[in-house]
Amino acid sequence: MNREQELAHFQRLKMLLLQEKEADYRNFLELVRENPLPKRVEEGYTWFPLNVLNTGFSLGEKAFIVVERTSRINEPHQLRAGQPVSLFTLAPDAEQPEKQGVINYVERNRMKIILNARDVPDWIQAGQIGVDMLFDDRSYFEMDKALDKVMQAKGDRLAELRRLFTAGDGQHTPLQWPEAGKDAATLNPSQQNAVSAILHHRDVAVVHGPPGTGKTTTLVAAIKALSQTEQTVLVTAPSNTAADLLTERLAAQGLNVVRIGNVSRVDEAVIQHTAEALLAAHPEAKNIKKVKIAAAEYRRQAARFKRNFQAEDRRERTHLKQQARELDDWARTLEDRVMDEILSSAQAITCTLVGAAHPLLEKRRFRTCVIDEAAQALEPACWIPIAKSSRVVLAGDPFQLPPTVKNLDAARNGLSTTLIERCLDLLPGHVHLLTVQYRMHQAIMAFSNQYFYGGILEAHHSAAHRTLYLNDPDAIETSVSFIDTAGCGFEEKLQESIGMLHRNPSRFNPEEAQLLVKHLKGLLHRMGFPERWGTETPPPGPDIG
Repeated sequence: MNREQELAHFQRLKMLLLQEKEADYRNFLELVRENPLPKRVEEGYTWFPLNVLNTGFSLGEKAFIVVERTSRINEPHQLRAGQPVSLFTLAPDAEQPEKQGVINYVERNRMKIILNARDVPDWIQAGQIGVDMLFDDRSYFEMDKALDKVMQAKGDRLAELRRLFTAGDGQHTPLQWPEAGKDAATLNPSQQNAVSAILHHRDVAVVHGPPGTGKTTTLVAAIKALSQTEQTVLVTAPSNTAADLLTERLAAQGLNVVRIGNVSRVDEAVIQHTAEALLAAHPEAKNIKKVKIAAAEYRRQAARFKRNFQAEDRRERTHLKQQARELDDWARTLEDRVMDEILSSAQAITCTLVGAAHPLLEKRRFRTCVIDEAAQALEPACWIPIAKSSRVVLAGDPFQLPPTVKNLDAARNGLSTTLIERCLDLLPGHVHLLTVQYRMHQAIMAFSNQYFYGGILEAHHSAAHRTLYLNDPDAIETSVSFIDTAGCGFEEKLQESIGMLHRNPSRFNPEEAQLLVKHLKGLLHRMGFPERWGTETPPPGPDIG
């Protein structure tokens, strides 16, 4: 395959990505922007009205604001960490009544927003404040930018990886590697083999982890081992939820982890590792905050001078603005120095795929980048961290959930085909299957094992014959039961809900659900559980980087 043929793949990806963006934007306009405020509030795309709980300064030249909704308490909504939003006021006579930003976290009825501005607006205490969802074009911008970078690569490591991922290397069977070492001593043989491959592959290692086979455990062991020979490992995933899980698991192994970007939940186990929290805990943090407050005060004083003022007032305003700029430069210098110290000492940096484009990582290169849940990631997004790295580890299972693609034509023409899926065909010698699953009874595993994995998987003895209850003469004899509902008139219905902005419409069957509930109640009764029980399902929606 020559260079032109390699580039054709990425040109097609750019075209498909544009189709997906256009479909996504049309969907956004229909469901969000074209609806009046009450409708947006009702469907969860807008929070209004709000109370302001706190304001301050975040990383870089940006302010933050913490708000709390005062109506529709605890009701489902569509706002997620990483979502671009508009902070607005309906107060009369407010100057510039909208400020854009990104949600840093959402905790029940509270939300922290990082504004795209140095200061919070003057009108935040005027009341009638709300938060509106905006279209997320940053993700598309970063993916398109990464594809351009890959296409422009010539004679460097990125060009080599581009060729490998488009042409393969002709190696059809996995190589044998040295033993993984003490960090993998508690792992099973297939996990140890995967860790060893990650440590020794020069270009690409693929960990194919079916459900319950300990994929994350394997990755954590490999990253811990890599941290002994590499300064910092870049660890990424498609969602904030997956990135947060990796952060927790790596930190639990004693690694110095820095979490870049927004978080899926307010949990101290994750928050303490964020770049913002580590900066706040640094001895220089108080000095940086004081300088930023002083600069903001100079800007506030300069803003008092309106359009009609005298020459002396003009000189005073110019002086105040100059003072603010000098203080901003000082704060930025101090902050950059501290963040460089924090990031340089990290053994692992965790973020989403799009989060790998964060300004904090702009000038950083990595020996290895790890992409977890790669089977749920669009290929263009994967190239964002790959472009910063010399070696790639992909982990996931292409036989599970694929990435969400709204444009059906784009999906059919290849946008829904993931990088790890292509590796199974192009780089079979780099793929390492985890073969022992710890999650389910061997009877439950049997069908998927034969259909997807060629019967290679085996159930660990701790799960292979596990039953719900023991010493019960009426115990269920089989772990899998099929109930044929053909001819019962149980018709599928299309799910139309507020979640449709984030994913394609799903289908449901109310009668089959009622039948399942009946059997479940009977089962719970036989297990000794009380009659009263319930389930709660969170609203659908993705995490955004």
